[in-house]
Amino acid sequence: MPNETRRGFLGLMAGGLALAALPARALSTDQARALVQKSLDEVYAVINSGQSPAQMYKAFETIFARYADVDIIARSALGPAARQAGAAEFAAYRQAFQGYIGRKYGKRFREFIGSKIEVTGARQVKSFYAVTSVAYLNGRSPMEVEWHVSDKSGQSRYFNIIIEGVNMLASERAEIGAMLARRGGDLAGLTADLQKAG
Repeated sequence: MPNETRRGFLGLMAGGLALAALPARALSTDQARALVQKSLDEVYAVINSGQSPAQMYKAFETIFARYADVDIIARSALGPAARQAGAAEFAAYRQAFQGYIGRKYGKRFREFIGSKIEVTGARQVKSFYAVTSVAYLNGRSPMEVEWHVSDKSGQSRYFNIIIEGVNMLASERAEIGAMLARRGGDLAGLTADLQKAG
């Protein structure tokens, strides 16, 4: 599968997995599967809604902001620079990152019209749950997708997705790291870039 398609699928899942706010440790395998399937139904409702691209991007960002552990993902993507950022500076970056994710992956929505994903299992791995599934995309080989859910933030949130060996956190860390490097390490400059990127 082309890398861009794989990354696009990663982003779709990243932005759309609307995992319910229940403690992860209290979830059974069946509950975890049901939650993910419910989340995917919400994602596909947006994909197939017929909304304009701008409306879809906003819907994608809203789902991402509400159900993903945006703080953890944004910090991981920023890397060591996150520890050096002031509270206001990081908050501005986080907001820009959230919008960037919505636009970046929202643009790939149409690739997934008519596709389907079947949740196949869930298991506890140390302090988080790993939920597995198989994605069937039109004209392409099935893909195995796994996403990780944790309640470290006080609610059950997804914090990483792995598809065919591609790690979402690592992928975004490389992207954001490159953008920050082009700005000579200037976080405010990176934030300004993210407000227009995606």
